[in-house]
Amino acid sequence: MGETFDLLVIGGGSGGLAAAQRAAEYGARVAIVEKDRLGGTCVNVGCVPKKVMWYAAELAHGLVDAADYGFAVERRGHDWHALRQSRDAYIERLNGIYARNLERRKVTLLQGTARFVGPNEIDVDGARHRAERIIIATGGRPDVPDIPGANHGITSDGFFELDACPRRVAVVGAGYIAVELAGVLASLGAEVSLVVRRDGVLRNFDAMLREVLHESLAADGIHLQTQFVTCELRREADGTLTLCSASGITLGGYDSVIWATGRKPNVDRLGLEACGVQTGERGHIVVDEWQQTSVEHIFAIGDVTGRVELTPVAIAAGRRLSDRLYGGMPERKLDYANIPTVVFSHPPIGTIGMTEHEARERFGEDVKCYTGVFTPMYHALTSRKRKAGVKLICTGANERIVGLHTIGPGADEMLQGFAVAVKMGATKKDFDDTVAIHPTSAEELVTLR
Repeated sequence: MGETFDLLVIGGGSGGLAAAQRAAEYGARVAIVEKDRLGGTCVNVGCVPKKVMWYAAELAHGLVDAADYGFAVERRGHDWHALRQSRDAYIERLNGIYARNLERRKVTLLQGTARFVGPNEIDVDGARHRAERIIIATGGRPDVPDIPGANHGITSDGFFELDACPRRVAVVGAGYIAVELAGVLASLGAEVSLVVRRDGVLRNFDAMLREVLHESLAADGIHLQTQFVTCELRREADGTLTLCSASGITLGGYDSVIWATGRKPNVDRLGLEACGVQTGERGHIVVDEWQQTSVEHIFAIGDVTGRVELTPVAIAAGRRLSDRLYGGMPERKLDYANIPTVVFSHPPIGTIGMTEHEARERFGEDVKCYTGVFTPMYHALTSRKRKAGVKLICTGANERIVGLHTIGPGADEMLQGFAVAVKMGATKKDFDDTVAIHPTSAEELVTLR
């Protein structure tokens, strides 16, 4: 026989952990179900190990630039295996920290696979547990194209299992994951092709960011293959891989092909038909503004809902949901407007709010943009040159900032503070009235004309 809880959370990723621990802090009797390692995608095969790899890639660039700053440094290769061992050991420590945090907050960890057997009842590997409320936080997983030979490629999960840097690799996709993995691989010694269906990468981002990034990709030796609709992945007699397009073009000679073509929600084994929770066309669980599903006492947060699939969003939604359900805050919910985000490309991108295209669609001619593209001071002495860019998108008589976009060294860190300003409704005059910090790239955002 199982147990009865106030709240049962399905999924031990970032959102599920945040919701469970916050509810427990308010005194709720909470259980969390997880079949794999605690931390979910972000900690185990996403943001955290990706950022470790990004740091390694940044160091590779720094070694190239060191000579221009007077250092007698010689790069003698890179030990990918050693990096992986250190990275994986760090992740294992994090898994342990999460487990201890649950124990300290008296959250029951149920190891196994959860399946609904009724609106309030969950089966976990044969043991049945009941709960007054249930949160689904099962996240997503990489999607693989339904084409012949797709199994010859790997996904972003497989990237973190690589024990050596491929000599020649194709990354198929145009989003965050594709851009980030391509940059890491190129920096650490691979010959990289970035293969996209249309005219470039990050199509939902502002045009300025895309233009500067495309230049940087080319400067880093990444071959951007556009207008390539993959219809087959073929393994040749010599063991290499060949991508075939619907138009008859082929790209071959790859040691590895990485699919970065999107993600899909983990709902297949939940048994949602037993509880009546509805899903959308792509399988995501449908929720309202309060994270509530079609069943009153069942909620969903994070990537499984398909709403702004970012780790901090899942965490924020989970904490706010528990604040409302158990913390006496009846109006507490996540505002999905103006969510800042970063792409760990080379250089990194930071963005919040509308693109210029989105702003003009909404506000028409009542839009004014301020843009600056420049060479950061870091590159004043380096033979390796990279551009940076900043852009403010404003509307109304008081020029309220509705979009802020930056690409360049430090963009990832500087965005957080600027995001607070945008969220509070800052205007162009507010930025103009702020004294610049010199010499920095951040000052460009408060000196635009």
